[in-house]
Amino acid sequence: MTELLTSPLHERHVALGAKFSGFGGWSMPLEYAAGTVAEHNAVRTSVGLFDVSHLGKAMVSGPGAADFVNATLSNDLSRIEPGKAQYTLCIDEETGGIVDDLIAYYHDEHILLVPNAANAAEVVGRLRAAAPEGVTVKDLHRDYAVLAIQGTKSDEVLSALSLPVGHDYMAFVEAEFEGAGVVVCRTGYTGERGYELIVKNEAALGLWDALMSAGEVHAIAPCGLGSRDTLRTEMGYPLHGQDISLAVNPLEGRVGWAVGWKKDAFWGRDVLLPLKEAGPERVLRGLVATGRGIPRPGMSVSLVPDVLLCEVTSGTFSPTLKKGIGLAIVPTLVSDGAEVGVDIRGRREIFTVVKPPFVDTSVRES
Repeated sequence: MTELLTSPLHERHVALGAKFSGFGGWSMPLEYAAGTVAEHNAVRTSVGLFDVSHLGKAMVSGPGAADFVNATLSNDLSRIEPGKAQYTLCIDEETGGIVDDLIAYYHDEHILLVPNAANAAEVVGRLRAAAPEGVTVKDLHRDYAVLAIQGTKSDEVLSALSLPVGHDYMAFVEAEFEGAGVVVCRTGYTGERGYELIVKNEAALGLWDALMSAGEVHAIAPCGLGSRDTLRTEMGYPLHGQDISLAVNPLEGRVGWAVGWKKDAFWGRDVLLPLKEAGPERVLRGLVATGRGIPRPGMSVSLVPDVLLCEVTSGTFSPTLKKGIGLAIVPTLVSDGAEVGVDIRGRREIFTVVKPPFVDTSVRES
């Protein structure tokens, strides 16, 4: 059995009494003493701090690096400029399925990619195999930590440390904290205003401690992967390996907006263009409980008791709505507002099909 990797902040999580869980080959905090719901509510009402250092990091550099990334990954990198970040996809050329979803940080001389932990090696391998002479793809997965400060008071916490705030959504600033370089990007996976900070491992402990100290006045909460999951589910953000995967194409996964359809080249283009023209037969949709049922991944979804539609891909209790919510790849013949049944331990609970997000936030507002 392969030993799980640990974050450079692991000792802080142990000291805070974190409950750990394996995720993408890493041992990461699932929740702390206050519990997932309290952490979730802290982000929605004030501020929370996540360690997401398990995320992959890869640098694509050399002459033509941006053109290479633009010709392989799905989104149109030419639509942004250095200092901006972009959500994009690595798509399988043969099937059109999603190998991974990731963020591309466009620096002046290189592109920093942040894929999911479980798929980082696969993404790096595919890019390396396709890279032209002069373009290098370097795996930095274990060299950098990623901290996510999320919530309505995130600006105040960063400002107390003289770190930059207020830049546009999906824009980043290269800053410095106690002599260490920090990339401060206005991104996140919670639906709230927030930032993700990328810093070398050796500076991570000092930055974590400073953020926790600066956030005390705002009742900052350390947050684990449990609340990260409930927060992203409320926003309808897909999780690779559950809601999107090699078996799901971007149109089905409701991430077709992250495809540069007019580009001359990207992996999977020849497969996806005919699918786009025909339209998907199924698409990722939201499910909201009409009763007390809480859906979980793998539970069957039916239109009537004997007509199986699909399975729940993500499901949880929504601390904000105080009811069960879920995601599922539902046939397009089922309209929004339709009622479906979810088999919860042998009981057919009724849910309403909706278009996510479940919770309205203003993450893109300045």
